[in-house]
Amino acid sequence: MNKYQEIQQHLLQHRYHWLVTGAAGFIGSNLVETLLGLGQQVTGLDNFATGHRHNLEQVKESVKKEAWEKFNFIEADIRDAAACQAACQGVDFVLHEAALGSVSRSINDPLTTNATNIGGFLNMLVAARDAGVRRFVYAASSSTYGDHPDLPKIEERIGNPLSPYAVTKYVNELYANVFGRTYGLESIGLRYFNVFGRRQDPNGAYAAVIPQWIAALIRNQPLRINGDGETSRDFCYIDNVVQANLLAALAGKDAANAVYNVALGERTSLNQLYRMMTTALQERFPHVAQHQPEYADFRRGDVRHSQADISKASAALGYQPTHRIGDGLKEAMDWYVRSLSH
Repeated sequence: MNKYQEIQQHLLQHRYHWLVTGAAGFIGSNLVETLLGLGQQVTGLDNFATGHRHNLEQVKESVKKEAWEKFNFIEADIRDAAACQAACQGVDFVLHEAALGSVSRSINDPLTTNATNIGGFLNMLVAARDAGVRRFVYAASSSTYGDHPDLPKIEERIGNPLSPYAVTKYVNELYANVFGRTYGLESIGLRYFNVFGRRQDPNGAYAAVIPQWIAALIRNQPLRINGDGETSRDFCYIDNVVQANLLAALAGKDAANAVYNVALGERTSLNQLYRMMTTALQERFPHVAQHQPEYADFRRGDVRHSQADISKASAALGYQPTHRIGDGLKEAMDWYVRSLSH
């Protein structure tokens, strides 16, 4: 039995109270679903800026009735300090996912990104401290590595941030560290690398590449690749991220007040990703065989290559990714085919 299986068994036998911020979002809703399935009491907080009510409806449909009854939802904004204080009452563990993502959004609107990702984050830290939560696990970001050239990325070596979004996520780490030193608040930051999977929104100007491309291929719409397509990323399936969050929450005290890469530890170029997706879809959608992508300019603020070293998370948390990119793409595509056909 590996560490994650041990944690799952432990949770089936012990009930804790969890707060998931961004609960109606992509990652948040998957965390809520997993925790409810393990018999946990869960409070969700979201303002629906980027999350969706239908994500929570899908969670309700997928868990048992008695599990759903252990879920309490608060519609509120993390920029509201009083709402954060109320949400943290009686909570054992906070999984803080609420944020405004997207490098390009932050370049277009740095003020709102800063207010949510730094001001809102600080509200949550203060609320968690005041409520005496056991541990605060938060979504950090691989964007923190900035212009540091080394591959794979190692937690202790970062460069200069390349976007306002990257600045906000690095400030989160600084604040969490200070709250650990000053107030004794245990926290763990998880530096996510290009997470994808079910419930990731394929629509909107700031949609992530995988859901956006799946939707375009299924609908036979134009698909744009920024740059020459040789830009590479470490794509990480949602189930790996859920695992990392639960491991981080329940890891020993010696693992706390640190940041960890959460990824697969492999690199895939955008051209490779496109080919994998067309191959996987063309049996069900024959028109995909003739589809050709459009190439556009590189995006401002984008890192050229990204790949994680996950040895620190493996050693300290027991993190072992269960899904490689091919496994994750297959599961994600099955979900998108079902959901986009409605």
